[in-house]
Amino acid sequence: MPDSFASRQRRVPLRDHPAPIVRQFRDRLDAALSATDASDRVIANAKWGVYAFYDYDGEPIYVGQTNEQLRVRVRRHLTNQRTDAVAMRILDVFEVAELELWPLWDLQNAQSHDREAKRRLDECEYSAYLRAIEQSRFHAILNEKIPPVSRVSELPVSHRFPLVSDAVRDERGHPDTRIARRSETISRLAAVAHERGEVSDGLRRVLVIQAVRLAYLAAVRLAEVEGREPPPPSVISTPALVGDVLHETGPTEEQLELELGAGD
Repeated sequence: MPDSFASRQRRVPLRDHPAPIVRQFRDRLDAALSATDASDRVIANAKWGVYAFYDYDGEPIYVGQTNEQLRVRVRRHLTNQRTDAVAMRILDVFEVAELELWPLWDLQNAQSHDREAKRRLDECEYSAYLRAIEQSRFHAILNEKIPPVSRVSELPVSHRFPLVSDAVRDERGHPDTRIARRSETISRLAAVAHERGEVSDGLRRVLVIQAVRLAYLAAVRLAEVEGREPPPPSVISTPALVGDVLHETGPTEEQLELELGAGD
């Protein structure tokens, strides 16, 4: 038997490449994306919809929208298949513990260029974003791009799913683990700003928000080991540090690329 053939026979299947803890996360993600609603519809098969991610404290950390199918967009985020390298540094998959989906079934047959459908999608995303800002102890989340300001509307019924087991929560949710991981995330994000130079205001805003999240987590851990009451989140005023988080005030990443391209 040729050596090359023997080598091919010994190759590990692609599905077995990820570490066990990653495979377990993806199994739970698959289960969430296969779940059905009361009408026996696969929730993640909704073409148009809004989604949100939550961390180990139940803190909302990201809100997004899609008109290409919820399962496609969410999976792209949570399996690091995003082609945007910056996006993979802004949102650390290891910090995501829960997923919430708002399917817009009434738009299921709408075309992607349908303006009325896009308006409704924008309204739902902005409404979910405002809800996340209100729920956040820091009154800020990790969206590099703030959703377009839209009319606040009633959200459809949502579906929320845990993505980690109790064992994984005990391991990844330990404050020392999270402090170390978040420090790495901030370092990688800061490196992007340093190496690129011309980055969006949103990226720099997220850098500050991540630093606030790290500082608070470390302060709570210190209080815990010293036997003190944890400090209230209000000791750090995130809005005072980053400004208005309800609408964009500077150029987006796309606008920067166009501006830089025009100068070539």
